[in-house]
Amino acid sequence: MLRYLNQCSRGRAAWLLLAITALALELTALWFQHVMGLKPCVMCIYERCALFGVMGAGIVGAIAPKSPLRWAGLAIWIYSACEGLRLSYDHTMLQLHPNPFTTCDFAARFPGWLPLDKWLPSVFVASGDCAERNWDFLTLSMPQWMIVVFAAYLIVAIAVLIAQPFKPKRRDIFSR
Repeated sequence: MLRYLNQCSRGRAAWLLLAITALALELTALWFQHVMGLKPCVMCIYERCALFGVMGAGIVGAIAPKSPLRWAGLAIWIYSACEGLRLSYDHTMLQLHPNPFTTCDFAARFPGWLPLDKWLPSVFVASGDCAERNWDFLTLSMPQWMIVVFAAYLIVAIAVLIAQPFKPKRRDIFSR
């Protein structure tokens, strides 16, 4: 299993699959926002940024999967999955235990050198309330589903990291 994960991490297909799954989740979030009319809150915007980090990790890894650039992609992947897991957990706690003294910000705070809310307001401007639970599927809210998603990303990333020392077997057609 670990040899297989190592072999997959040295190919473009697995990295592109990572990027495509994150892109599909981003497109789903935009569907919820622009088609279904659900307003994203600040925590939702930050979770989107973590998903963009996972997508970026997939792109970085796919550029040169057999080079040391793979390690950079893996580091971005693990960091983004950890941050996404932390953010979605905090968001879930805001929804499950609403408190008038603990609220989220009115607007996302991006660094001055990366004003995403100014560059792409249709994606990165928050207009909802973090404590509002306006969507459920199988009794789980959206941030609870994001906990599942980011936990899955993190588990797979750690498995791939553990698999790195296990070199794939060389296949020789003349040996048994």
